[in-house]
Amino acid sequence: MNIHLISLGCPRNLVDSEIMLGRLLEAGHTITSDESEADCVVVNTCSFIRPAVDESIDIILEMAKWKQGAGGRRLIVAGCLPQRYGTDLVISLPEADVFLGTGAFDRITQAVQGSLNGRRVLLPRPDCGPVFDETATRFNTTHTYMAYLRIAEGCSGRCTYCIIPKLRGPHRSRPMEDVLSEARALAEAGVKELILVAQNTAAYGQDLGRGYGLEHLLNELAEISEIVWVRVLYSNPDYVTNSIIETIANHDRLCSYFDIPIQHTSESILRRMARSHNVTDIMELFERIREEVPDAVLRTTLMVGFPGETEYDFKGMLDFIEKVRFDHMGAFMYSDEKDLPSNRLKDHVTEEVKQERFDRLMTRQAELSRENNQRYLGKIIRVLVEGAAEDTRERLIGRASFQAPEIDGVVYLNGGEAEPGSFVNVRITAAREYDLIGVVI
Repeated sequence: MNIHLISLGCPRNLVDSEIMLGRLLEAGHTITSDESEADCVVVNTCSFIRPAVDESIDIILEMAKWKQGAGGRRLIVAGCLPQRYGTDLVISLPEADVFLGTGAFDRITQAVQGSLNGRRVLLPRPDCGPVFDETATRFNTTHTYMAYLRIAEGCSGRCTYCIIPKLRGPHRSRPMEDVLSEARALAEAGVKELILVAQNTAAYGQDLGRGYGLEHLLNELAEISEIVWVRVLYSNPDYVTNSIIETIANHDRLCSYFDIPIQHTSESILRRMARSHNVTDIMELFERIREEVPDAVLRTTLMVGFPGETEYDFKGMLDFIEKVRFDHMGAFMYSDEKDLPSNRLKDHVTEEVKQERFDRLMTRQAELSRENNQRYLGKIIRVLVEGAAEDTRERLIGRASFQAPEIDGVVYLNGGEAEPGSFVNVRITAAREYDLIGVVI
């Protein structure tokens, strides 16, 4: 069969999608990027916040119309959406042939082939299976020179706004040798940049025993000669230890890139969120990182409009980003659902106020980002070339070590020729809000 897969949501979801594609290829199926050529479409969904839920449902309904266009077509809905909404979703989407939860990705081949003995819904507990199936072939859908490397699954936190523990189970670290084995295989296949992902990467190894923390894994990864950059995403501030900071500072191959979502900067809101740190802890952590790693790049994620958030709380957030001056920052509006503990909190913020605060926050961050980017003017930086630039006068596009794919800015390149996946030296000539422009030397 010709299979078309649509992967929604975060890079962790993308890894699941790539494992499913690998299984389908091993079973003799063909992968197509054009749904009009497909016999079966698989939608790997996200349901973290309401916009993600809406996007998933819109795509499923669009593919339901595709299915009706010809007989014999199949539609598989996988991932977080069926895991979260279960029977309610199944009833509301009769067009889908099979629903696979987050713990049932290993059944994708049977689902596509219709060999599940008449079963339409598979929602096993997500923590029952292995963190990662080492026997499965993974089909890398990103550029050949970069890959996401999942090092753990699930989360043992109890943040009141977050559904992840229900969808993915508690935190389970992947055995270190398994991670290193896959990293070596990716390096041999030509990958130059490894991006470590998990619900909380900094908690890696705490369930494996002494000597298996993230700092130990990073030390081993830094010894793989073919890998040029190792980047870490999604680190809970409570778990970013001095050892992790020192390890990153000690290896050139480890990007001095600290992605630490803090969610808020109000003591009362952090307590309502059931976050275990306070504002003083967070500020001390950022100060320590910048002291230990002078070229450190800080990225965070903030939430606006959490129940109980006042204008005073929000202005405190604006003051905080002024003090820290994050290199990169993402933000989202609180998304309420009945299955969240935060739903039962008092003093919910209106959608209009959420939007107004979100806009103010992102406007100020854009100004700070432009100011931060000025420090690169005239400097020569190393850039990983990604390919031809589209809709610009510049000829190539790439990323520096302080820019993660998809979520940060890019570097537009003039002059010179370079293949995707190669590294070039670039003199920066202009700085925008999020992007840089330079000349290849």
